[in-house]
Amino acid sequence: MSDSRPRLREHYESHVRAKLQEIFGYDNPMRIPRLEKVVLNTGLGDAKDNPKLLDSAVSELAKISGQRPVVTRARKSISNFKLRQGNPVGVKVTLRQARMYEFVDRFFSAAVPRIRDFRGFNSRAFDGRGNYTVGVKEQMIFTEIDYDDVVRIHGMDITFITSTDKDDEALVLLRELGMPFRGETPVIV
Repeated sequence: MSDSRPRLREHYESHVRAKLQEIFGYDNPMRIPRLEKVVLNTGLGDAKDNPKLLDSAVSELAKISGQRPVVTRARKSISNFKLRQGNPVGVKVTLRQARMYEFVDRFFSAAVPRIRDFRGFNSRAFDGRGNYTVGVKEQMIFTEIDYDDVVRIHGMDITFITSTDKDDEALVLLRELGMPFRGETPVIV
């Protein structure tokens, strides 16, 4: 990791904060919405049967995020799924501060353009509390992943958690950070 501040954080502090304050008319600068954290989550249903798949998912998520992920385990047993309490069911990593901004910058500028038949993210897919989740169908869109090392292609969920609880404020924040929404021309930072 470099000593300088991430490019996207500089863009947020120099342009996005002022634009959000202008649009929503905040009197207190602490009310201006910001990106708090980004969570990457991969669910692996058959990880209990295939430990090599779990190790592969951990190493791939570590390459993508630059941080060691955590193996998530089943909270309770479900006999229909042949699942016991404590079995590994996925991998997740939570990014904050500089790593978060670097990941979001790489995701918007390098990974999203590699998605097949991409027409933009749905601008109405917020959760009602200012958070946005993107489902990615395959990990191959990330430039850090080597195709020859992949055990199995799997998807992941990427959740952007903001400091606001209003979806319209979060939409403007993510749009200004460079997230390409459907029907809009992308903003190049």
